[in-house]
Amino acid sequence: MAELSTLARPYAKAAFAHAQEASDLSGWSAALVTAAAVSQNEKVGELLDNPQLTSEVRAEKFLSVCGDYDASMQNFIKLLAENHRLPLLPEISELFEDLKAQAEATLEVEVISARPLSDEQSQRLTQALSKKFAREVHLHSAVDESLLGGAIIRAGDTVIDGTVRGRLAKLAEAMNS
Repeated sequence: MAELSTLARPYAKAAFAHAQEASDLSGWSAALVTAAAVSQNEKVGELLDNPQLTSEVRAEKFLSVCGDYDASMQNFIKLLAENHRLPLLPEISELFEDLKAQAEATLEVEVISARPLSDEQSQRLTQALSKKFAREVHLHSAVDESLLGGAIIRAGDTVIDGTVRGRLAKLAEAMNS
């Protein structure tokens, strides 16, 4: 995975720089999400792996599936096809979204709890995380009934394990040290 990220990063940065300069972050974001979904389709994967097709033909066929893109996005897809990087689109899209979130000072946070969070709990948690990370937080919650209690919070690279199982594991580790 780190290899894919390394290969995709320069393309994501270039796409982000262009989108930011054109003041079209949301447009590029939507286009990259669509292109990433198309690239993961099984039939499109066969097309991308076909050695008999030139990069120009691959790009044209890929663009015909994706829909109506502006000239700059078409050029980006053609560049990816020319460099045999169309399969990297899911990773490029993900890295682009990370750069977009940093620029917009937002953070996507996933909370997995044993029981559904009340509106008050969600608000308090959003406020606390906004203060901690100094960003606007978009909270997404899910329920995992296998948890005994507490919650797991994932915010970017940060994971906070506040579950009962996690706390017991920390206690056991401290006692064995």
